[in-house]
Amino acid sequence: MHDANDSAEDDFYSGGEAGLAASDDGDADYDFADHDSDDSTELLSHRQQQNYSILSEVDIKRRQEDDINRVSTVLSISKPEACVLLRNYNWSVSKVHDEWFADEERVRKVVGLPEKHIEMPNDREVTCGICFESCPRGSMSAAACGHPFCGTCWRGYISTAISDGPGCLMLRCPDPSCAAAVGQDMINSLADDEDKEKYGRYLRRSYIEDNRKTKWCPAPGCEYAVEFVMGSGSYDVNCNCLYGFCWNCTEEAHRPVDCATVSKWILKNSAESENMNWILANSKPCPKCKRPIEKNQGCMHITCTPPCKFEFCWLCLGPWSEHGERTGGFYACNRYESARQEGAYDESERRREMAKNSLERYTHYYERWAANQSSRQKALGDLQSLQNDKLEKLSDIQSQPESQLKFIIEAWLQIVECRRVLKWTYAYGFYLPEHEHAKRQFFEYLQGEAESGLERLHQCAEKELQIYLDAECPSKDFNDFRTKLAGLTSVTRNYFENLVRALETGLNDVGPSTSHGTCNKSATSKSLGGKSKSGKNRASSTSSKSGGSSRGVDDSNIWTCDQCTYANPRSARACQACDRQHR
Repeated sequence: MHDANDSAEDDFYSGGEAGLAASDDGDADYDFADHDSDDSTELLSHRQQQNYSILSEVDIKRRQEDDINRVSTVLSISKPEACVLLRNYNWSVSKVHDEWFADEERVRKVVGLPEKHIEMPNDREVTCGICFESCPRGSMSAAACGHPFCGTCWRGYISTAISDGPGCLMLRCPDPSCAAAVGQDMINSLADDEDKEKYGRYLRRSYIEDNRKTKWCPAPGCEYAVEFVMGSGSYDVNCNCLYGFCWNCTEEAHRPVDCATVSKWILKNSAESENMNWILANSKPCPKCKRPIEKNQGCMHITCTPPCKFEFCWLCLGPWSEHGERTGGFYACNRYESARQEGAYDESERRREMAKNSLERYTHYYERWAANQSSRQKALGDLQSLQNDKLEKLSDIQSQPESQLKFIIEAWLQIVECRRVLKWTYAYGFYLPEHEHAKRQFFEYLQGEAESGLERLHQCAEKELQIYLDAECPSKDFNDFRTKLAGLTSVTRNYFENLVRALETGLNDVGPSTSHGTCNKSATSKSLGGKSKSGKNRASSTSSKSGGSSRGVDDSNIWTCDQCTYANPRSARACQACDRQHR
């Protein structure tokens, strides 16, 4: 963490130059600031709204049984039959009712529920339809269709179906000409304990996986499910296992970036496109076999690897047999210099320069994205350590109950959340259109302010807290620390919540031109609740701290590939890195 000056932190709370208070002339600018009472109440209410519920295994089983009982009662059918119906209609009670009352006969035929239960032949011995052995009637079983099979054949049939996976939930009568469903009651009476347990597990999983309103938490090893209320705003879900994910795409929670951008970013991080950019930027093709060659040291005399073994000049790519002292020796090439002056190498050099710029730009954003991810993981570890033992130790040292130290946990939870948001702002910035200069400059300014405030909070929760953990007796200024950390947590939360909303709306307050965007800065700042001294323009300093890298390519003469984001010359019909056609 970066050290911050004590005076700056004092100003932050006292309303000084770097702080919270508004200037006399009333102009507003972005900063970490408390909202008025109405705004604070609104934000608190927004945070408390939860459009999902977390379901444990017990909750899932209870809800499943409730749905089965409802359908069984309303339709006057047995519970196993109700279970068969719900499985076939993806556990939608309303859809079962609609279809059943619209055409009961058709529904029975589709799901395999005969209207009348057919009894087995009333003979002392009955022939099994699989092994054709005659067995006592008491050892035979049949589904609602009445086709009799012996217990051994039933167990083998059921065991094989369960071993094949969740398809066993749609099990039908073994008779090839029969479509009668085999319900859970028969599974429980005929299968062994292991198969019954597997079947029950498949049944519970189908209740979540077949229902469009529920999903499993995607965290490894997590057994919680989530029920989501559709059309209720944010897709962010925080599971009881502490993993946050997006309901829509099941990737890690990624506000303020949309799912499509996340998908492109993840693909880019794992794809070969950046390898191609690196090759274009740092290598040249062998003039004979065209394999890329990297030169990281030595003279200009290059020998390609076997079986090619072609010897050539690194600069002009001509055969080395035509080079020597007369062309400049081993460390120069007169031919290259003269040809370059005549413009012979302009296109290849420009391609290499563009590839290098594209790679540098991607590296700039990816490194900062990864750095915030690393910081978030460390913060999670620090939070766990604090909850496990440090909070109890602090309680003993400062002679305060742990219930009064919850403000520290809240601060660390906020740090973890803000690191996640800040991480995804770099993916947002990477895909921000190059031609929207005003939005890009404004975005970099907001991002820099967010980083600055988060660093203050992180330092206070990490380094300043350590002072009180190392103390040997209660500290007189601990209450001041409480006020400071709680205040930092509050203003950081408010700023980041408003930042996320601003980015999700595409920074609509910023106009198409730089001057227009600058004029709207005050208005947008006010919408985020920021207040600071007027007349200070920190955008330029913040831009270098958090924004995109500068590039020596004229933006009007290039187009960016949608697939690999390689910067191509305007005249190119296809991407020179991945060959994707330009639309």
